[in-house]
Amino acid sequence: MIRRYHETEIEVLANLLMEDGVIAVPTDTVFGVCAKMASQNAQERLRIVKNRPKDKAFPIMCANLEQIEALCVVNEKTRKMIRAFMPGPITLVLQKKEEVPSFVNGGLETIAIRMATSETLEALIQKTGPLYMTSANQSGQPVATTIEEIEESCPLLDGILIGKPSFGQASTIVACGEELKVLREGPITLEELKKVWEDIK
Repeated sequence: MIRRYHETEIEVLANLLMEDGVIAVPTDTVFGVCAKMASQNAQERLRIVKNRPKDKAFPIMCANLEQIEALCVVNEKTRKMIRAFMPGPITLVLQKKEEVPSFVNGGLETIAIRMATSETLEALIQKTGPLYMTSANQSGQPVATTIEEIEESCPLLDGILIGKPSFGQASTIVACGEELKVLREGPITLEELKKVWEDIK
């Protein structure tokens, strides 16, 4: 059985991640599995845990706007989108800054970004730096919805944070370029997004 941790054991989980470990955590949408973004070794371990192809980049979860701005080009328009919908069940696809190592997102020009959606995740990421965060499942398979399903789907995990997602539905994915483009529908609707996007000058 994979060891389970409580919210009071964030320090222990942070140490696991800093040692290139891979853990499962509840987010606001679904259970996620995560690893330290700054480590290429941690990324490879996460790929093994999920059986994820090398050509698929991982989304990244940050603790706050400051961390997002360190990784991505954030103009006034995207900053207003972040302030309107983050933290929340949304992933924004933003332009990567040139100084961010190419291994972080597979050499792509963009990064899919989320913001920590609970005080627990925020505290964890403050200790570790941004984390690769992806759904808890084997690549291409249904998302695990219980801790028992996570243990069965991802037996190579180093630990699981006990908790429960609130939406049970994957986040809305939005590309923020010259125009707004919804890449995956989720809890935040196109109408809600457009209302903010079109109001931004």
